[in-house]
Formats: sequence, structure tokens, C-alpha cells
Amino acid sequence: MENIKLETTGQKHTKDISTLATDIKKLIENISKGKSAKISDSQMNKFLDNIKEAMLAWNNPDRKKQGMLRMSVLGKPPRQLWYDRFSPKKYLAGDASLNLKFLYGHILEHLVLFLAELSGHKIEDQQKKVEIDGVTGHIDSKIDGEICDVKSASSFGFKKFKSGELLGDDPFGYHAQIAGYEQAEGTKKGAFLVIDKVSGDICLYQPDDLAKPNASHLIKTLRDTLEKKEPPEEKCYPLSNTKAGNKELPIGCQFCNHKFECYKDSNKGKGLRIFKYASKNVYLAEVNKQPNVDEITSKFENELKTYNKKYA
Repeated sequence: MENIKLETTGQKHTKDISTLATDIKKLIENISKGKSAKISDSQMNKFLDNIKEAMLAWNNPDRKKQGMLRMSVLGKPPRQLWYDRFSPKKYLAGDASLNLKFLYGHILEHLVLFLAELSGHKIEDQQKKVEIDGVTGHIDSKIDGEICDVKSASSFGFKKFKSGELLGDDPFGYHAQIAGYEQAEGTKKGAFLVIDKVSGDICLYQPDDLAKPNASHLIKTLRDTLEKKEPPEEKCYPLSNTKAGNKELPIGCQFCNHKFECYKDSNKGKGLRIFKYASKNVYLAEVNKQPNVDEITSKFENELKTYNKKYA
């Protein structure tokens, strides 16, 4: 999350981050019962400014940041980062519904941090710039003295945060991101404040130290990768087997901007095939049994050609 800057109320803060999720839920419960929260004009104006900035950033994405080694991408697979650096024009936002999800996800993250402050917790160091070995990043905030990164997640992703399953299944590299922030600040106290974009549930996830990689080692590995002329041969994640015997892109690849180029040799050289199911689009790298839903591959191919021509 970017550009979150909230002013504190000036009141004495005595709360601990361990009660953060509970306190936010209590605040919302009280408002639902007619007990209004105290919100100053400066707080509200700053929150609205952040929403405005989120809209502007979404409407005019900064393509120049692609391929840059930043703290927020330390957990990305080396192959994906290589494509970010050397094939940036292959970016494709995908379908409109996915792009909209990214937008309201960012808005929700702004809202959750705003509610954290209203619930009585101390918010400071919003968007503080940090650095390790020449790689920079911006922490979302410190809450009650601890680094806290705010995330919005699908119900599937939220469950992994809440249950701790993210420890063994972290396709977006969140542990590496928080580890980088911690190392830069000389602390081992870092957490994620997470909201379920579907249910509205909120949780606080404080990963164990063993889940966090060494940020300096990651930086060295990624720099070595980015000095090579060809991408790493190993794919980022193994393909998933469907019940029909097809091979589907794993979730870490589904949201990747380079999936079409990375899997251009799939399906006997025809590339990825995309099928529209009720809940999502499914990307198949190997089709052994034709799905009984509409195939929308041509739509994506045409959009990709148009984009690459525009940004060539």
C-alpha cells in the first residue's frame, strides 16, 4: 500500500498491537449501534486525500517502476523479476474485473489503517523510506511501535493469514517483504493487518522469525539474476492438475504480467488458453480435455497485441 499518511489525535496511546484487530471490530460494532467515532476534520481530509491519490495512481499507473529492485518485490521469484526488467512492455492488466479488484483492494487498505487510528492505536512513520544494500522501500506504518504492512486479500488468501498457513504457502513473497522492512529498521517486530475483501473480516498476522528470509541474501541472488541475458530456466511455480486432467497456472502465475510470454510454448506451441468460469478466468498450459465453458483466449491475445503496439 502506498501514500498513507494519517494524523494522530494527540491523545495518549496505551494500546498494544496484539488487540488491534479486535479493537477495530469493536469500533465498527459501536458505530453500528449508533455510537459515533470522534473524527477530526484533519483526519477526515487526510483520509480523503489518500483515496484521491489511490484513484489517480490506479488511473495512471507508473510503468517506469517495472523491473526495479525494490523492497516490495524481494519475495518475487527470480524469473518473474527478470521479465519485469527485460520485458516490461509485455505488461497486460487482464480483464476489467481483476483491475477493479486491485483498485478497491487499495482503497480498503487505506480505510483499515484509518480505522486502526480511530480505534485508539498509535500510527506513525507512514510511508517511511527504508533501505538495505541500496534497495529502498516504504513501510506502510508502524502501529504501536511495530512495523505493520496492510493487506487486502481474497477469502482464500485471508484464511492463510488468519490461520498461519501463509508460513508454508506464500506465493507473493509477503514474508520477504516484511523481513526487508524489519532488517532496515533493526527490529524483528513486524506484522500484517489484513482485511478480507469479501467478508470484511480483519485479522493481525505476526509471522514467526523462522518464516522470514534474510533480505540481504535475497538481494544478492536477485541482482545476480538480473545481470544475466536470459531468464532462469526454472518456472516460478509448478503447474496445478485439474480434475479433468488439464494443467492450470498456479495462483502466483495467474496474476503475473508475463504469463503469456513465459508460457508461449505451452499447449504444443500455441501458448496459454483461457477459459471463462463463473468465478474466475482459468489459464491452462496443457489442455487434455476441453472445458465445457467459453474460451476467451482470442480476447486476451488481441489486447496484448494492442498494448505492445502502443508501448513498443
